[in-house]
Amino acid sequence: MYGRKVELVSFFRETHLFSSVCSPVYGEKNLIISYYCIDLLWRPVGQLIRFVLVNHPVRGKIVLMTTMLDLDPLKVISIYGYRFKIEVAFKQAVRTLGTYAYHFWMKAMSPLKRVSGNQHLHKTSKDYRRLVKRKIRAYHCYVQIGCIAQGLLLHLSINFGTLVWSSFRSWLRTMKKNLPPSEMVVSYALRSSLPEFLLGSKIDHPLEKFIADNADPDLMPDWKVHAA
Repeated sequence: MYGRKVELVSFFRETHLFSSVCSPVYGEKNLIISYYCIDLLWRPVGQLIRFVLVNHPVRGKIVLMTTMLDLDPLKVISIYGYRFKIEVAFKQAVRTLGTYAYHFWMKAMSPLKRVSGNQHLHKTSKDYRRLVKRKIRAYHCYVQIGCIAQGLLLHLSINFGTLVWSSFRSWLRTMKKNLPPSEMVVSYALRSSLPEFLLGSKIDHPLEKFIADNADPDLMPDWKVHAA
């Protein structure tokens, strides 16, 4: 049974319910915000939701929500503050590394119409379900490897930013070399310096041997000549 319906916006008028604290959002110092936390039964999902109403002196009013009823309200606000960083990270993952550039298709799959809906896998053969699980696992591995690669790019950006900028032989409208480069800049720097690494390395590096054993010579003609 649902109780009395309330409008979340109406709580902003009840200023005595709000608590004032220093903003937990990164980059905001000596900034006082007020918040009010309440758990309500939300009809669209049919369960209790923790709502955190925030009154920010610069950004205005905002309502945050979570299904974790034991999560501290200040933690909710702090996590939301990282939303922009998370969105930028997803953007780099998609456009620079192609981490989520996959399509669910396999050779054994029967052709389906665009609006066919659920496949009802419980009605298919055991072998077919095994192939679907194998395909899903491949997607999980693909995304995990993409995340690891992105982490390595961030490592190079944070710890070897000066070297990355010196190896970046392209052009950007805004280049702030006093700041860590983006994943895109790091990837360009690695791509442009790879031929020098392969052709000029005086040490038998394991990575060089790995590339030599697995690279397609037709796609790397300079390396083919060097290897010959």
